[in-house]
Amino acid sequence: MTNAFSGVDEPAAIETSSSAVSWGPIVAGAFAASTFTVVLMLVGSGLGLTMMSPWGSASLTTFAVSTAIWLVIVQWLSSALGGYIAGRLRTKSVNVHTDEVYFRDTAHGFLAWALATLLVATVLGSAISGIVGAGTQAATGLLSGAATGAASRASAQSPSANDLAGYFVDSLFRPADNAAAAAPPAAGAPQNNADTTAQASRILAVGAANGEMSADDKAYLARLVASRTGLPQADALKRVDDVLARIEDAKNKAKTAADKARKASATTALIGALSLVIGAFIAAVAGVLGGRQRDEDEARFLRNG
Repeated sequence: MTNAFSGVDEPAAIETSSSAVSWGPIVAGAFAASTFTVVLMLVGSGLGLTMMSPWGSASLTTFAVSTAIWLVIVQWLSSALGGYIAGRLRTKSVNVHTDEVYFRDTAHGFLAWALATLLVATVLGSAISGIVGAGTQAATGLLSGAATGAASRASAQSPSANDLAGYFVDSLFRPADNAAAAAPPAAGAPQNNADTTAQASRILAVGAANGEMSADDKAYLARLVASRTGLPQADALKRVDDVLARIEDAKNKAKTAADKARKASATTALIGALSLVIGAFIAAVAGVLGGRQRDEDEARFLRNG
């Protein structure tokens, strides 16, 4: 074939009918990488849950850092295995330039990583999220269990409809201040403890939802405490203030723990994304190494044969 510009005869290009992509090795490498990922995640879950002993002192930050490091290790090892298998099992290309062979091995390693990532994200994503989430919940529970437990009733975002209705009904039937002062309950007199407890619970719920308790509610709650305990009004009011301070402290601890968990999750997600990018590179390099070893073994066999 004569080149129209140079006038030099060039050999006619021969186009092969076979595709340069071998899906068999790619699928094999992807399945190997996915399976290895699950195995390593189970190992990491066991190690992480062992670290988070109820009597230990590991913080959520320590746990998040160790989890992120383990996710990077899992990604790199599984990517290397999948890329190497894809490159090693790929059929050697004949009558192709060496650079093209390297490129095809690189592409097969990358495609094996991509398919494995899709498999893990779609088929195994929920299972792995549960595995990682179990350890994260354990860490969060150690830091904020006491706080969230104490504030679970009082720090609700909004009271229920029953709480609101009961609160307003209680407001209607509260005795007047002068009547309460004129006829204070006698110590040890029989009282409706269940009704008193229900009123106090609703007062606390509404006060927590509003962010603060009104002076009238605080004074009435102190009278309820005084009627139940026999304490003087001043001491009952002090007890109410102490309980409110403890509730506020529990709410702040719960918010702090939630903020730490959010930051740890964001950091883990960013590190995970970076590890995926590096994992793709490792898979591509492993594909080249697998292809090179394939060619070297074949050349050695031909020489010895």
